[in-house]
Amino acid sequence: MLKLPFELSLALRYLRPKRTFVSVITLISIIGVMLGVAVLIVVISVMTGFDRQLREKILGFNPHLKVLQDGPMSDYALVASAVSSNRHVKGAAPFVMGQVMVQNQPNNGNPVYLCPVVRGVDPDPSIEAQVSVLPSSVKFGTFDVTGNRVLVGQDLALKMNLKVGDTIAIYSVADFKRVGKLLKRARDKEALDEGFLPTDFEISGIFDVGYYEFNNYFVVCSLANAQDLCDLDDSVQGLMVTLHDPGLAQQVRAELRPVLGPDYRIVTWEEENAEILDALLVEKNMMFYLLFFISIVAAFGIMSNLIAFVVQKTREIGILKALGASRRQITSIFFSQSLLVGLIGITAGLWLGMFAVWYRNEFLRFLRRASGIDLFPARIYSFSELPALIDPGDVALICGGALFMCLLAGALPALYAGWLKPVEALRYE
Repeated sequence: MLKLPFELSLALRYLRPKRTFVSVITLISIIGVMLGVAVLIVVISVMTGFDRQLREKILGFNPHLKVLQDGPMSDYALVASAVSSNRHVKGAAPFVMGQVMVQNQPNNGNPVYLCPVVRGVDPDPSIEAQVSVLPSSVKFGTFDVTGNRVLVGQDLALKMNLKVGDTIAIYSVADFKRVGKLLKRARDKEALDEGFLPTDFEISGIFDVGYYEFNNYFVVCSLANAQDLCDLDDSVQGLMVTLHDPGLAQQVRAELRPVLGPDYRIVTWEEENAEILDALLVEKNMMFYLLFFISIVAAFGIMSNLIAFVVQKTREIGILKALGASRRQITSIFFSQSLLVGLIGITAGLWLGMFAVWYRNEFLRFLRRASGIDLFPARIYSFSELPALIDPGDVALICGGALFMCLLAGALPALYAGWLKPVEALRYE
């Protein structure tokens, strides 16, 4: 049988549950450390999951790089060829995006008007698949943007009560420009009506890319239709470029700049989404620092418990010192006690936090059924389920920081016990 050191065995003996107030304080200290560690693991894992999911959804629908000019790009085929020659580039495709006004055409009731963004893509799904997940994200219908066919996001379809096969009318920028010219030239009602006729499109598919913002605000059509709707003739707004590794966006931009020349500018996905990514990072750091105060409060509980324990065991400390126990041994007894309390609380908190992260969505669904309140609405958070990612580095930092606070809290009472003189400890005995 493994023989424990004298200090550790005595610390374990002192930690045995007894029907005393000090034992209650010890239990409260362990629970405090456990809750602090568990809450930190859950919150930081959820924030890390948000960051990962957001990056995946952004990179699934948006390109890693955008090649732009100050105005419309007419020689986009040559530019795409030059960009594709880079070894890190997976695919390059022209794009057109612009805001339009969409009207549904219901059989009964009033029509609904919304102003989403139209996005023009290549009708060939194999080409679009090189730059986005759109071809594989069609939930209903098929990826077909040939002719006057469009795709809409599932949340936009829900708002406008659309299904595959329905027809929508799209009022474009070019339509409004023509109306303005007609109003200036004449007051002829027939000419005005002719100039303001919208273009009808058929819904060929409804897509779900897993991100509420994209599902709610995008209508996808062919590149040619988007050029007409945005009044661009045969030009495009730029190129969408995807890489084999999105982390190399800065490096690839530096490599493409001398190839394309000063007339073109290249925007990375990190720059386009800098605000939301930086906000998530700041929120994660702030949540860590704020919630770490729970561990500090638990550490004060350990300190108060050890102070009470030292006062309670003053007689025993005096006897041990009179029998030859050194100052270091007495200090180690009480320091080991704070170490054991911290380790028990951290271990329990680690398992509780892991359990809560694993069953987070089941718990949310239970609360939704029990209370009727959606605690994680997709329209606000853009995700259908609560994301989470357990990062071993974050867990190690949380557990290590909590253990350090526990040891720091136990150091003062332990040092006081070690410096206590036998004469003073046994004075009133």
